Amino acid sequence: MDLKGKNILVVGLARTGAALCRFLKARGARVTVTDQAPAADLEGFRREIAGLGITEELGVPQPRWPGYDLILPSPGVPPEAPWLEAARRAGVRVWGELELASHFLTLPVYAVSGTNGKTTTTTLLEELLTASGIKCLVGGNIGTPLISLLPRQDEADSLVIEVSSFQLDTAPSFHPQAAALLNITPDHLDRYPDFAGYAASKANLFRNLGPGDLKVLNADDPRVAALGPGPGRTYYFSMEQKISPGAWVEGGEVRVRLESGLEEIFPLTDIRLPGRHNLENVMAALLLALDAGAAAAACREVLARFPGLPHRLEWVGRVGGVDFYDDSKGTNVGAVAQSLAFFHRPVVLIAGGRDKDSDFSLLSRPIREHVKALVLMGETRDRLRQVWEGLAPAYLARDMAEAVIQAYRLAAPGDVVLLSPACASFDMFKDYAQRGEAFQRIVGELKDAATD
Repeated sequence: MDLKGKNILVVGLARTGAALCRFLKARGARVTVTDQAPAADLEGFRREIAGLGITEELGVPQPRWPGYDLILPSPGVPPEAPWLEAARRAGVRVWGELELASHFLTLPVYAVSGTNGKTTTTTLLEELLTASGIKCLVGGNIGTPLISLLPRQDEADSLVIEVSSFQLDTAPSFHPQAAALLNITPDHLDRYPDFAGYAASKANLFRNLGPGDLKVLNADDPRVAALGPGPGRTYYFSMEQKISPGAWVEGGEVRVRLESGLEEIFPLTDIRLPGRHNLENVMAALLLALDAGAAAAACREVLARFPGLPHRLEWVGRVGGVDFYDDSKGTNVGAVAQSLAFFHRPVVLIAGGRDKDSDFSLLSRPIREHVKALVLMGETRDRLRQVWEGLAPAYLARDMAEAVIQAYRLAAPGDVVLLSPACASFDMFKDYAQRGEAFQRIVGELKDAATD
């Protein structure tokens, strides 16, 4: 694809926007970058593109789009924004970063998506392949923009990428050679008209698969399982039933059987990742890796040492007999339900943050079954108290420090204090990681005070 001399508008100057600017200028494009944020808030990213000859239009509420050959909005910009619709009607191409990158791919792509678990599965897949001598580059929604990996394709055998629904919305040509969809539960309903619209976006992961390509699907999730028919080979994984070829749990083991006749067994006692939901992630990663030629022995070694990722049901410590877990990445109701199901002892749940138009009533049963008390904070705290009224005693907190201290007072030895917010973090923190770090810091202070 020839970009030389093209007038291109990059919408959003953050990590992906800066990467796009560098990629486009290296190929001779004339680039303008725009962002609603003022220049003073974007200094770090401005330094990344300094000296490249990029035109900046910062602090403007809506870009001036006429005159461009291509517009590249960040994933956070709704593709149905009126000015983007007007640009399309005028014949201007509107692509996301994933779509642009797809025109320059030379390596096979393994893609992972789902409402929950996609970062863990993507990371685990990379480790399984690498341990087997298959060189990978990892990126996408997990952190490093795919566009940044393109110049390094000669260093690897494959690309492993995490893909979000927002990215799929603006990537009509994206074509992975193997792709896994882990689950679809309600999320981002502030972006999509309804749950069906969100699920349709996730299904776009498979829209360009060909006869030899592979899809890996969760047989226990009806919306995901229904995507099996169509082009490509299909493997299912299941916690509930034997499904061959595919992966399933039976007799204390994960069992994998491929179309080739390969059969492998992975004892649950040798898998370090905690929780039922992580067994689903393990099965999806194993199906992708073994089908790609990974060695079963190397996979067993990785599973025995891979602890999971920060802020995902991460044990923080024990204070006065109370265990504290950081599940700050639990930003939707499905994730919180999975985390609560992991515990078989009373839980004091810290929840709340910025709403994504979630149906919090879906957590009524898990709260009734697992939660002894609720500590609610952030913009949604009053709404959560109303929706969950009568399920467990509820207490309001002004900030994370007050929430942790209150939760500790409510817990008894043997109980769990779980931060699993069911909400985005942006009302009080820059992201879920900062929220989790704040939780861990305060737990650390509690532990220090208890040992003084």
